[in-house]
This record gives sequence, C-alpha cells and structure tokens, in this order.
Amino acid sequence: MELEKIKELLDKEPKEAVDEILADVEKRYGEIPYITNFMKDMPEIFISRMIYENSVMREFKRMDPKTVELISIAVASALRCEHCLNTHVRVAKRLGVSKEEIFDSVLIASSVSTAAVLAEGTRSVDNVFADEKQDVASSANCSICNINSELPEED
Repeated sequence: MELEKIKELLDKEPKEAVDEILADVEKRYGEIPYITNFMKDMPEIFISRMIYENSVMREFKRMDPKTVELISIAVASALRCEHCLNTHVRVAKRLGVSKEEIFDSVLIASSVSTAAVLAEGTRSVDNVFADEKQDVASSANCSICNINSELPEED
C-alpha cells in the first residue's frame, strides 16, 4: 500500500476506513476471511493490521498473486491452520491455480516440516546419548529449526 493511500485511510473516520478496507478485501479475494471480519469492530487494531497485511501480501512487485497464495497454502499447511488453509485454497482456486499446484505446495510444506521434526528429534537423541565433548546442536546451520546440512561425525 502506497504511503499516500495509507495517509488517506488514516485521515478518514474509522468506520469509513474499515468499510473501504473490507470492500477492497472482498473484491480482491472474493470473500472476507474470518479474522478480518472478526476484527472489523476494533478499528484501532483492524486498520493498522490491514495496512500491514496489504503491504506484505499484495504489494510485492516481485511475486505474482498465485505464488503468494501457494506460499500461504504451504505455511498454513505446515502450521496446521485449517481455517487459513481453506481460505487460501479457495483464493488460489479463484486465481486459477490448479489442484495439482496446490498439492505440490502442500507436499513441499510437508517435506520441510518433516525435516524440522527430524532435525529437532535427532539432535535431542544425540545430545542425550553423546559424550559431553560433542555438541551436535551447536553445529546447526539454521538457528530456527536446527536443520543441519552435515551429518554428525561417527565414532
């Protein structure tokens, strides 16, 4: 969302700004997601959140809307957020994304999620059974999910 548009929204009466944002969301997505609808009566939270969401989800000039939805589907799948997942699948379908493309994004999310579970679980096992000199967990390449690109050294 461009700064001028943000200023215009912030200068409006809260109800008018909320109504304008809701109309825009419905036009773009074909529906108003539950969270968006739930927050509409709290303009002080709703307006700032929607400005942020708009900036992140729609103002990318480097990604097309279909790619944004496929990423959203993958993340919602990995986080197991059924409501978000259903919303983004419906939006992707309206954008012309095929069932197979949607499934591919779910498969990618599954693969990364499984790797994260394995990375955490195997490190825990290694840490409990490793001698005190070996610090397997500190060799991780990813500080968030502890996915390591190197196998632990064998004795």
